[in-house]
Amino acid sequence: MTITSRWDENTASRQVAYGKHATEREANVITTEDGQMLTTVGLDLGDKTIQACFVDHHGEIVEESRLKATEAALRRRFSGEPRYRMVLEAGLHSPWISRLLESLGHEVYVANPRRLRAIYENENKSDRVDAEYLARIGRLDPALLYPLRHRSLEVQADLAVLRSRAALVRARATLVNHARGAVKSIGGRLPRCETRYVAERAALHLPPELVPALSPILSAIAELTARIAGYDKEIERMAKERYPETELLRQVPGVGAITATTFVLTVEDPARFPRARAMGSYLGLRPRRAESGSQNPQLHITKAGDKQLRSLLVECAHHILGHLGPDTDLKRWGLKLAECGGKAAKKRAAIAVARKLSVLLLRLWVTGEIYEPLRNSRAPGNTPVLDT
Repeated sequence: MTITSRWDENTASRQVAYGKHATEREANVITTEDGQMLTTVGLDLGDKTIQACFVDHHGEIVEESRLKATEAALRRRFSGEPRYRMVLEAGLHSPWISRLLESLGHEVYVANPRRLRAIYENENKSDRVDAEYLARIGRLDPALLYPLRHRSLEVQADLAVLRSRAALVRARATLVNHARGAVKSIGGRLPRCETRYVAERAALHLPPELVPALSPILSAIAELTARIAGYDKEIERMAKERYPETELLRQVPGVGAITATTFVLTVEDPARFPRARAMGSYLGLRPRRAESGSQNPQLHITKAGDKQLRSLLVECAHHILGHLGPDTDLKRWGLKLAECGGKAAKKRAAIAVARKLSVLLLRLWVTGEIYEPLRNSRAPGNTPVLDT
């Protein structure tokens, strides 16, 4: 750990901007519950090192240091210290680091990187500058960070099972596309079938010229299919034994164990959503807004939040709107929306159904109600109860 002095022209100008007068300093003094002055620490997390910037209750930098990104180094530096307000940006290492710092008794805020344009658009960007920005923003108003809350270690480990399955599915799709493309390039064509049957059926239709090249690929596809099936069984067991609430979500046609478990693990605590309709914004299924005066253009969705859960909900929406989906209020609403016209009407309808589906799943989880597919249609006056 090193302590460096920053008494240069840039530092002097910043101190004037942040206020050296007593009246201005007292306006932003942060205290703990027992009345002690609280120091804010900005942490810029790297893969191997962490840049730290300590800003006191007057807004002055009192220490800058670089630490190793290890548990031992963090414990050595922050154990037994006065309570700090720690501000770090969400990233690969932020889950375990935030849990560790909280266990040491510090106040921790994990900043939403989508909201920190002041850092990304800085013309003088560096680890030291980023750490200072985090500390100063966290000292003034942590709400400006739009802080995130990381999952518990147990939930993160269970969610890794679903992430690993998704990675194998993507790898298998890449190999299948490669095999189909290679066969098409010499005038052949592999039969259409479900992905899990590609390996055994494609072996019967391989051109002799491509057998040496594609036989190992088909063997790898078969191995990945077996591994994915093993993950499916594990997810079913995990959902039944540790997350029985997933049964409430699986009442909805098209929602299986993978989607229900991913939803429960991603949300983790449904009580943190004051309104069910907030799920649309949480998962990035809400359209962007750029309203200015009389202009209010129609924009794409924000794509914030968990990408995997958002993709799963969109897949469920396509199933609901497809010919295999049973007749439900959700399907009728989506099909009516798709009839509004436009070449992208069906895609917009699928996104809207996915957003409404997320609201429905959260509502079922919170209330524990029995799902009624045609509840709205049978209600007096056909008054819609689902809110997007």
